[in-house]
Amino acid sequence: MSLTPRERQEQWELSYLAPWAAKAALSRGREKPEPPDSVRTAFQRDRDRILHSKAFRRLKHKTQVFIDPEEDHYRTRLTHTLEVAQIARTIARALRLNEDLTEAIALAHDLGHPPFGHAGEEALDAAYREFVPDAGFRHYEQSLRVVELLEYRTDFVPEENTDPSDGTPKQPGLNLTWEVKDGIARHSKGKADLSQETDLPTTLEGKVVRIADRVAYINHDIDDAIRAKVITYSDLPQDIMKTLGRSYSQRIARMVEDIVLTSSDRPDVTMSAAMSECVDRLKDFMFERVYWNAAKGNEDLRKAQHVIRALFHLYMEQPELMKGETHLRDCSPAERAQYVCDFIAGMTDRYAVSRFVAHFVPKPIRRDGMPTS
Repeated sequence: MSLTPRERQEQWELSYLAPWAAKAALSRGREKPEPPDSVRTAFQRDRDRILHSKAFRRLKHKTQVFIDPEEDHYRTRLTHTLEVAQIARTIARALRLNEDLTEAIALAHDLGHPPFGHAGEEALDAAYREFVPDAGFRHYEQSLRVVELLEYRTDFVPEENTDPSDGTPKQPGLNLTWEVKDGIARHSKGKADLSQETDLPTTLEGKVVRIADRVAYINHDIDDAIRAKVITYSDLPQDIMKTLGRSYSQRIARMVEDIVLTSSDRPDVTMSAAMSECVDRLKDFMFERVYWNAAKGNEDLRKAQHVIRALFHLYMEQPELMKGETHLRDCSPAERAQYVCDFIAGMTDRYAVSRFVAHFVPKPIRRDGMPTS
């Protein structure tokens, strides 16, 4: 009896991948068991479910650093995600780790980011804590919440004589494997230096995404900040530029090469001490000169934070404005706040602005006395 494509791939993983790599055939599985696919491994199915989710598509209209730029070449949360996935796959392949698991984690790691980037995350966290002081918003926790509860699988079976496009999924959540969810939940480093990280992912593939995330955002955010004239090349630490290279691609290549050389034939994924110091210094520079400066000194980002705070308060007072969710009036304040947080976190930048305009900006009156649409 011949093997299915999935079985061949699983056998290849067992024979070729590094001993410490995750193997699809040895996955801890899903919370709700499913029959295996004949073509795809469990990690490949997870990747596809993430890629086809609505939350993934919305990333194209969510801010990375700069809000709604007129020029097309600035990064969005989606392009950031794709750059992380590309870097992570390169590292995973070079280290003989599981590329499919790595890609799945990378594609999902920022699904929980709210509109307006890190400034939006701060505003949403503060607004949520006004109503539930012990709660708070963290995008990596929200990313896990998205795949476990808020997204729906697209492989539902509609009832007979119904339009498949209007069918309702039977249950929420993407039902991803344990390894992918672990990588999503533990991908964030915050401001921590690479040498001071805690709560690391269980799998090496998760560690690859965690370090690739920093490699990606430091380098592409430098590129965008120079393009936006927030900084100039001469503002960057010049000793680091001499070490890593003047161009965006040179810096990424040298960081990736260092990770591969340092981690080869080892059950760990890390940088050399010298490279970690360079990356940490660039990270500190970006937080001081770009991220915090943008959040505190950029008028548009302050306006964006006001949009999120205003929407949160409004929906807490009038939950029926969220797609007619009248049942939320009977919920506890904490339950309502969680729903409001989920609703706002899922918004794109443009949708958040459009809801603010609809709720707070009066419409001009036409000559016949009727409001404009």
